[in-house]
Amino acid sequence: MFQSTGVIVMGVSIGELGIAGFAAAGFMSIVSPIYTFYVIFTSMANLFDYLLWRGDLSFRESPFNPVDNVIFSQLAYLTFDGIIPSPEEKTAINLSLAVRIFREKLNANVIKSTSGFKEDPDFIKAIISSKRFSGCELFGFINHFDTELEIQFSAFCVSTNDGCTSIIFRGTDSSLVGWKEDFNMCFMDVIPSQLIAVNYLEKMARCIRGSLRIGGHSKGGNLAIYAAAHCKKNIQKRIKNIYSNDAPGFNEKVTSGAGYKAIKDKIKSFVPQSSIIGMFLQEGNYFTVIHSSESGLMQHCQYSWEVTHNNLVLAEKSTPSSRFVNNIIREWIDTHDKDDKEKFIEALYYVLKEADVKSTIELEKTWFTSIGRVMKSLNGMEETSKKFMKKTFLELFRSAGNNIKDFM
Repeated sequence: MFQSTGVIVMGVSIGELGIAGFAAAGFMSIVSPIYTFYVIFTSMANLFDYLLWRGDLSFRESPFNPVDNVIFSQLAYLTFDGIIPSPEEKTAINLSLAVRIFREKLNANVIKSTSGFKEDPDFIKAIISSKRFSGCELFGFINHFDTELEIQFSAFCVSTNDGCTSIIFRGTDSSLVGWKEDFNMCFMDVIPSQLIAVNYLEKMARCIRGSLRIGGHSKGGNLAIYAAAHCKKNIQKRIKNIYSNDAPGFNEKVTSGAGYKAIKDKIKSFVPQSSIIGMFLQEGNYFTVIHSSESGLMQHCQYSWEVTHNNLVLAEKSTPSSRFVNNIIREWIDTHDKDDKEKFIEALYYVLKEADVKSTIELEKTWFTSIGRVMKSLNGMEETSKKFMKKTFLELFRSAGNNIKDFM
């Protein structure tokens, strides 16, 4: 990464600094302003660059922006059990201290990370060193995980000392239960985590003064929107912004409701250009397409999202591959009833459970042996279920064939 990207933050070009400025800084040559412009806008700045650029500015000095929302959403994936005070404790902990304790416990193998992101150690180090974030106060942490009820929910609050408090919902972690809950959105009007999110928002709003920002990544963004749409009207009025980062959408029953319509204009929804997760159940174009340095499903990772000094880098539109996959999924969902959708999701979950796959991290790291177990469990299914699964996969392939001509 070229350090010259810092010029964007200062709002000064290299040409404006002049030769004398460079000489004073120890530079021995003159850099062309044209070349500098090229370096700045072709280098892919990310969250780490942002923490370096804006790390010394408080939220009062530089107002909250979409990149801050992404950083808090990423922070939500860390395992803060026993570190951030619960809602009942009615106390808070400094963000820097909380992250330091987390790192110590992680290194001592006292806790496990639920995210599986390889960038987490560098992210932890960078955020501890950032004046902007280290001075924030964290409180109201909750983590609810239930395999039987298929619930994976976590949230916490952040005081940024600018008259507004952020309420952040964790996205889908690496657990199989977390992903199953996401897929349940295909056939359920409401999932358990959405109801918990509404209760959590109302509970925390009662003990928070001032305006509210709520948000999250993946399922966390979905929970933020659902909670805002279904909370009490007096709380809705206090909500300043709702951030949804590559989050699945909703069925028509939610989007046509009065609660959703009341908060729709407050939603800031972002999806990377090749989004798959964020396009799931999306209606219309109520989202902003952004740039990611990754491709395909890897764009779902927020560490890959490109940033400027106070915003996410916008893309013109989503990629053909993203629209292609979304069309296939949408077509299958629209042409099957609730029972078929539930049957397929339950059968898929059964196969993965029988194969003893406990997390997406395990599936990724041991994919060769895991896929072998999955195929074995698929063959061991009851004959009716096996035929239904095969029929569904054939329908998806057929839909792909019908749609591909529109994206060639």
